[in-house]
Order: sequence, then structure tokens, then C-alpha cells
Amino acid sequence: MEDGMEVNKKSKRATPAESNLQWSQWQLLDSILPTGGFAHSFGLEAAIQARLVSGPEDLQTFVIHVLENTGSLLLPFVYSATMSPDLETWYKLDTTLNAMLTNEVGRKASIAQGSALMRVAAAVFSEIPALKSMRDASHGSGVVSFHHAPIYGLICGLLGLDGTASQRAYLFITMRDVVSAATRLNLVGPLGAAVLQHRIAFLAEAILKKWADRTVEEACQTSPLLDTVQGCHGYLFSRLFCS
Repeated sequence: MEDGMEVNKKSKRATPAESNLQWSQWQLLDSILPTGGFAHSFGLEAAIQARLVSGPEDLQTFVIHVLENTGSLLLPFVYSATMSPDLETWYKLDTTLNAMLTNEVGRKASIAQGSALMRVAAAVFSEIPALKSMRDASHGSGVVSFHHAPIYGLICGLLGLDGTASQRAYLFITMRDVVSAATRLNLVGPLGAAVLQHRIAFLAEAILKKWADRTVEEACQTSPLLDTVQGCHGYLFSRLFCS
């Protein structure tokens, strides 16, 4: 019996290549990766100035709506790119998402973050030469806008993440960035932010199950008010974030 358990343990041990790949996968989630995500509040700053969000309870509701909208609109692009991490699929997804994003602020934010992510990934994940070759072939061509969600899915696919893990990761970084923006806008302290993030994580998993593995044709907006508020960000007299 003990011999059988020992064999089972050894069979589950990751190979050196798989172990190294996991380090890269974790780094993709690391907030220290300079992709520019912390320059954006996902409309939170505009929502505060419009007095739609004024405290921790409002913040929790706002984050949940952001995650719901991310799940319905962007997870299909992350999933499709993860399942087919190639140049042709990326181009198609990028063009489709560019047509679907309805406010200029959100569209520019997606392009800025996507461009930064592709640049950083091509430099950091040197073990995947396809990233650099794709970026070199696309940069300055005018064929692709470099939207964030398809690029994130593309990188996840090339790093060996499955569809569920890549979609969960995308919801996680979205939640992380919104909560981080809230701390810098003095809506909640660092400890309160950590507690809030942990509490929302269980709701985020339910949102993932609701919207996971959908095709791009099923992508939709579920929170049009958030889209409208984010679109007003450019009209703010003073602002800390880009969106």
C-alpha cells in the first residue's frame, strides 16, 4: 500500500520544463509586471466624482458589476485566444473587439494595456519566440490594434494555461486592479482592500462559471451604466488615472 502511494506521488511530480513554465504563468499574474494596469481605474474614478460610489459598500457593488461586465464581454475573447493562440485568430479577435467597444476611453485603455502587455511578454518570456515574432510582424502594420483581452488569452495559451485557468486569471487581474485603484483613491485602506478582494473572490468564481467558455458571438455588455460612466472619464477636471 505504501509502495503504491509512493509511486503515485512520483507520477504526479512535474517535469523540469513544466516547473519552469509554472514560474512564467505565475509571473503573468504578478502586479510587478509593467503592463500599465495600475494606470487605469475601470471607470471607478469617474464613478466616485459622479457620486455613484462613495464608500466600501458601493465599491463592492461596483467591483462585482465590473467583473460581471468583464465576464460577459471580454472572457469570450480571452477563451478563444487561449484555445487558438495563433496570429490569424488573434487578428480576428482584435478586429471584432475593436468594433464592439463602445466608449473611446475604454477602447484606448484596452489598446494601451494590450500594447504594453505584448511588449513586456515578448521581452520577458524569451522561451516562447512566437511572442516576439508575432509582435514584430504586427507592430506598426495597422492590421491589429493590440487590445488587451485577446493578447492576454494569446499569452496564456502559449504559456500552457488551459481555458478555465486563463479566464479565471483575467478576472483576478481585473479585480486586483480595480481594488488597487480604490486604495489610491482613498475609498478603502490596504487591509480593507485585501479583505474585500478575498470576499469578492467567491462571487468572482460564480461569475466565471456563468460566463466561461463562451464564443465571441455570445459576447455582450451587461452593465451599460459602467460603460457610460467610464466614457465620461475624459471630461473630469482633475484625475489620477487614465481611465
